[in-house]
Amino acid sequence: MIRVLLALLCIAAPALAQETIVSGLSQNRVSITADFDGSEILIYGAVKRDTPAPDGGPLEVIVTVEGPSTPVTVRRKARVAGIWVNTDAVVVDSAPSFYAVATTGPLRHILSDTENLRHAITIERVIRAVGITAEAEQSGEFLLALLRVRSKEDRYRLLEGRVELTEDTLFRADVVLPANLTEGEYKVRLFLLRDKRVIASQERLIGVRKEGLERFIFNLARERPLIYGLVSLLMAAIAGWGAAAAFRLVRA
Repeated sequence: MIRVLLALLCIAAPALAQETIVSGLSQNRVSITADFDGSEILIYGAVKRDTPAPDGGPLEVIVTVEGPSTPVTVRRKARVAGIWVNTDAVVVDSAPSFYAVATTGPLRHILSDTENLRHAITIERVIRAVGITAEAEQSGEFLLALLRVRSKEDRYRLLEGRVELTEDTLFRADVVLPANLTEGEYKVRLFLLRDKRVIASQERLIGVRKEGLERFIFNLARERPLIYGLVSLLMAAIAGWGAAAAFRLVRA
């Protein structure tokens, strides 16, 4: 009986793994310089098949781009004695600095809740907020506020229908990275789906790093904070003196 089951598994295994991803990026490194105003990343690929495409639902593609994650404190303000003050706060254990989800179709039509939970595809599944229910009442509102604020800042994006799929084989997606990027490794994940199930996935990385003057200032602020503060004061004094001199020339 065991031999029969093993034989059946060996027969079924190729059918489950017959579609894989071959992908590439227009660039795998982004340099943040003094005049950096964002960057556009082209994510492209193809579906590799050992056998003809299986019968069933249409092929769908989801692409996610995730920036470095850090803890985030979310505060709620209330009016006390006519003054707006912070009343409650929760600490979100980990939230991406940037997150974009691009799809071939409406997310609710191509991805099941079970697969979303398993692969953590949507931004709500990526954010980790363990134990916040004990920190404040209606803690879910803090997560919604975080999503709302970062969506307005264009750091969290849902790009439904923005993945182009040609003849169930070739696909591409253009994702614009904002100017206010956080330095670090950006994770690109690609998913193939049929019948709301993930049948193949792949992960790639994009390195984001400050360069030139931005790198010098960044390193100076972290490694020599006293010198950084003195230089900042000197630059502010020079700027103030220059503005005053220009004002006197204009009046003269």
